[in-house]
Amino acid sequence: MSGSDCDALVIFGVTGDLSYKKIFPALQALVARGNLPIPVIGVARGGWTLARLRARVGDSLTETGDVDTSAVDRLSAQLHYVGGDYNDESTYLRLKQALSDRVRPLFYLAVAPGMFETVVNGLAKAGCVAGARVVVEKPFGRDLASARTLNRTLHAVFDEQSVFRIDHYLGKEAVQNLLYFRFANSFLEPIWNRHYVDSIQVTMAEAFGVQGRGRFYEEVGTARDVVQNHLLQLVALLTMDAPAVRDASAARAEKLRLFRAMRPIDPLSVVRGQFEGYRDEAGVSANSSVETFAACRLNIDTWRWSGVPIYLRAGKRLPMTATEVFVRLKPTPLAIFDEPAGGLSNYFRFRLSPEVVIATGTRVKQPGDGMVGESAELVARHASGDANLPYERLLRDALRGDPALFTQDESVEAAWRVVQPMLDADAPPVEYPSGTWGPPAARALIGGSNGWHNPAPETSAPC
Repeated sequence: MSGSDCDALVIFGVTGDLSYKKIFPALQALVARGNLPIPVIGVARGGWTLARLRARVGDSLTETGDVDTSAVDRLSAQLHYVGGDYNDESTYLRLKQALSDRVRPLFYLAVAPGMFETVVNGLAKAGCVAGARVVVEKPFGRDLASARTLNRTLHAVFDEQSVFRIDHYLGKEAVQNLLYFRFANSFLEPIWNRHYVDSIQVTMAEAFGVQGRGRFYEEVGTARDVVQNHLLQLVALLTMDAPAVRDASAARAEKLRLFRAMRPIDPLSVVRGQFEGYRDEAGVSANSSVETFAACRLNIDTWRWSGVPIYLRAGKRLPMTATEVFVRLKPTPLAIFDEPAGGLSNYFRFRLSPEVVIATGTRVKQPGDGMVGESAELVARHASGDANLPYERLLRDALRGDPALFTQDESVEAAWRVVQPMLDADAPPVEYPSGTWGPPAARALIGGSNGWHNPAPETSAPC
């Protein structure tokens, strides 16, 4: 451990769903790699014991099918438990006692956003925040106004350098690979601009529905759940300029500049949809107007990207589950072989999940005497191998104080400013059948004959 590493990890909401599905597997991985040599203190409402918490950790890892017995034993020995109501000052005093002589704890707020202020103020009153860091889960606010309020709440107790806002998408190996591919290959830079790029599409498709989380989805909807964070983060990685130095603050400054250059989304360029049967889900209102599908057109006002439309699309109950970026290049200035060139054939395709694929669309000559072409795709499949889990990578970086993969206050607010018109639009969502690519109106967002690129199953397994 270095002098800046945290010396304790405190998880509020340790008995909740996020801890069970994401945090416990990440903790096991960190312990297995020797990256968590500190006590782990779980905090939750009363009624639990340390033995029950240890059993829940075991159940979580058994369910994932990836149990490292040695790591689990070590993690269990490091676990501690503090029970109590988050509104009760004595809960935080017991936590302070459990921290003992630890001077740089990391507080992970795996609780509902409505409890952030309560927990942060409770920690401050108990004298637990000196030298501490805090991890905050998304959604970070519900709109621009609430995000600003939440930032003020956090900054009243923690300075910005001590606040780590998680967007787990930034911790994914494939997303990191996208950024690396852009700035590690010189052939891309000369064409990565408005002179050669016709349009950019980002699709996040899910074949499943709300999976029993109807009550949660009623509070967020697709725009808040994935557009404001995941999709805009992907757009930033695709379109930001290279940072001048290899430094987290330089990269975050370039991202912020890009977010500020994004034009607020025009409500007339938004399509909202709701899959048939959504209102029959448990916890969903019978007259719900929450969208399970959102598509929009985005514009970036920089010299590099001015005039290049960026299309975003996300939804549930679509034909397949995949996240894919499609960068369509402009056609050649002259079709000398009397056939269309470019357009449908010249592109870059980045499959980010479930596979990791980078592909380039080209035109090649068909065998024979005539100068007749056909489309071909040059494909690189990337086996991620011993990749870190997103939450493992993010937790490790937060413990070390590395902010590179976390969002900053100004960027969060800038992203909310971009999507705020989507949230303010009062047009009801259009119903669409499950297994389709959303409402027909989404197809009208993209003019011309090319239209949306729909992800398709990959034909070969990664090498």
